[in-house]
Amino acid sequence: MLKNDLFLKALKGEKVKRPPVWMMRQAGRYLPDFMTLKNKYDFFTRCQTPELATKITLMPIEQIGPDAAILFSDILVVLQAMQMTVEMRDNIGPWIPNPVRSQSDIDKLIIPNINEHLGYVMEAIKMTKTELNQRVPLIGFAGSPWTLLCYAVQGQGSKNFDKAKAFCFSQTNEAHSLLQKITDTTILYLKEKVACGVNAIQIFDSWGGLLSPEDYNIFSWPYIQQIIDALKNEIPTIIFGKGCWFALHQMGKSGAAALGVDWTCSAKNARYLSGGQITLQGNFDPSRLLSPITEITEAVYKMINEFGKDRYIVNLGHGILPNIPVDHAKAFVDAVKSYY
Repeated sequence: MLKNDLFLKALKGEKVKRPPVWMMRQAGRYLPDFMTLKNKYDFFTRCQTPELATKITLMPIEQIGPDAAILFSDILVVLQAMQMTVEMRDNIGPWIPNPVRSQSDIDKLIIPNINEHLGYVMEAIKMTKTELNQRVPLIGFAGSPWTLLCYAVQGQGSKNFDKAKAFCFSQTNEAHSLLQKITDTTILYLKEKVACGVNAIQIFDSWGGLLSPEDYNIFSWPYIQQIIDALKNEIPTIIFGKGCWFALHQMGKSGAAALGVDWTCSAKNARYLSGGQITLQGNFDPSRLLSPITEITEAVYKMINEFGKDRYIVNLGHGILPNIPVDHAKAFVDAVKSYY
């Protein structure tokens, strides 16, 4: 039995004394212990070594005390498993030397045996579950098919992913072929995570907001819906689409357990657009954690009052930034815990 099941209660829409809290990228670069390991091991070594992934996953649980853990990994491990070379380069970020340009490139990608190619993730889940010892739930995650296509085609991070969009608009059949292959792999991957014991799944559609509402319904949402349909009877699923306020209405009817909201959408609008019956998660501006601690506390209380304490999970509107002081991150969590 979980000692702290607030997060799961909120996902089910049950009444709670206070909302649960966790932070996207909570196992990240703002933690000095994380930086010690970062300086010792390269990025994918940390992802692919279960002992290191477990250690990193637990750091925020022990240091800032959120109500859920999220497994340390990366959305791009799915592309690696599909036999795409993905590197993490200093000062550049993700780097794919041979990006997708044609159907023949897509044909070279495989739908992998998950345990063979991503077994290290499953080992990390089992190890983390043991170390957590029922303290809090564990979240597993994946990138949305559209967001993974962005990297697979662009070949690196980008502000506008112009090459990825051009590929979708000029080679539409090929784009759908790639999106479906990524979707099929992602479903297998997440089902294996469920079998290994994660308590919830989050889909990160980090670049969904780059699409118009019409194109979102063509190139992103149908593939996310497939993932929800495959998982919804097995595990609660959270959908986070950065900049995707325009899709909250259809997301609210999708069978997802909760929807992530960023700081550009007010609580009132998010409740209205999503239909008012689904759990919402968010939406503190990560930069706001640089405010004085007293202001962070006040802003958190205000945010909870605006969303309401039920059907709500306190989070940031995107990942925590590397330059946030640890005591400010802890103040954010503590503010939620002191809300009654």
